[in-house]
Order: sequence, then C-alpha cells, then structure tokens
Amino acid sequence: MSEKSKMRRAKKAAMQEKEGKNVMKWLIVTMVVLTLAVIGYAMVLMQ
Repeated sequence: MSEKSKMRRAKKAAMQEKEGKNVMKWLIVTMVVLTLAVIGYAMVLMQ
C-alpha cells in the first residue's frame, strides 16, 4: 500500500472517530432534554 493511501485511510478514520463522538454528544443531549421534559410533564400532572 502506498504512503498516500495510508495517509488517506488514517485521515478518514480520524474523521469518522470525530464524527462519531459528535453524534454521541448530540444523542446524550437529546436524551437529557427529553428526560427533563418528561419530569416536567409529570410534575404538572401531579398538581
């Protein structure tokens, strides 16, 4: 495998890792927001 090909492969792997971390961050943020919304809704119903 040529050096150019190895560099491309490494760059692509790094980009995918960065993108994966970004997706995980947004999934966690979304889950926290939905959890807070459900808790808020339950508090309103209990009054």
